[in-house]
Amino acid sequence: MIPENLRYTAEHEWVAAGADPVRVGITDFAQDALGDIVYVQLPEPGTTVAAGDAFGEVESTKSVSEIYAPVSGVVVARNEALGDSPDLINTDPYGEGWLVELRPSDPAVLDSLLDADGYRKLTES
Repeated sequence: MIPENLRYTAEHEWVAAGADPVRVGITDFAQDALGDIVYVQLPEPGTTVAAGDAFGEVESTKSVSEIYAPVSGVVVARNEALGDSPDLINTDPYGEGWLVELRPSDPAVLDSLLDADGYRKLTES
């Protein structure tokens, strides 16, 4: 399940580009590899993040994994529903399981992220 309308990173984050702010989450591939997600740590709104830097964590019954910023920018919202229901990432990673909304410092950088075909090739290798 790799939606065509999203952009992706090699670290298995997705970005819903085309709006300001952009919405960010982890892919179905990532949530499947992690297993049952039991806790999510996300940055506060107003936090500045740099592309490629860790900005949060997802804890599952198997491990703890860092979440990386797909682009530089400012966090304008985080998915507060994940505090009580982190399993939304497992059940709906591209919908109700989104993580944060970012205002990119350079929206043109979104074009450099993987498209669905590129991400598909990455996960198949």
